[in-house]
Amino acid sequence: METIRTRKVNRLIEFDYSQNGCYFVTVCTQDRRCLFGEIKGMTETGGSKNVGERIAFPHDVAINNLQRPYMELSTLGKIVNDKIRMISQIYGSVLVNQYVIMPNHIHMIIEIDDDFNEGGNALRSPTMSTIITQFKGAVSKATGQKFWQKSFHDHIIRNQFDYENIWNYIDTNIDNWHKDEYNNL
Repeated sequence: METIRTRKVNRLIEFDYSQNGCYFVTVCTQDRRCLFGEIKGMTETGGSKNVGERIAFPHDVAINNLQRPYMELSTLGKIVNDKIRMISQIYGSVLVNQYVIMPNHIHMIIEIDDDFNEGGNALRSPTMSTIITQFKGAVSKATGQKFWQKSFHDHIIRNQFDYENIWNYIDTNIDNWHKDEYNNL
């Protein structure tokens, strides 16, 4: 008799994912295909190398006059970048505080602040699932492709220490691509 495999529940049972707070979200491509671009800027010896069109992220800085590695976004990666930046425009109570687009996944710190008040009417924030599902759908519609892994990973950020650790992880994710668990190269 064949057993039907059930998916592991990856959300906290009975937690309201639309409540105020910060969430660390990771969204991957199906089979971890590298579709969003390439990491550029470092040679095998660790020296700097400047190649191709570059997309600047908030964490871009020079270290000891050496260019940090950077993500050169593909056309698809640029669409993903545009759709991430639109999340706060679509949902007035949602901010993307930090993010990084990697070759085959995205990390974001998403903050929900349900206290946002427009025209005196309190707005109910969307759930994290709604935000990510609609984001993935908008990218798929804009590109005419379906390439996302089912679901996404999230972590509820519980305190300032947790927030700062996650911020730093995102900030240095490009620098550490060679040892990233999502690097399947």
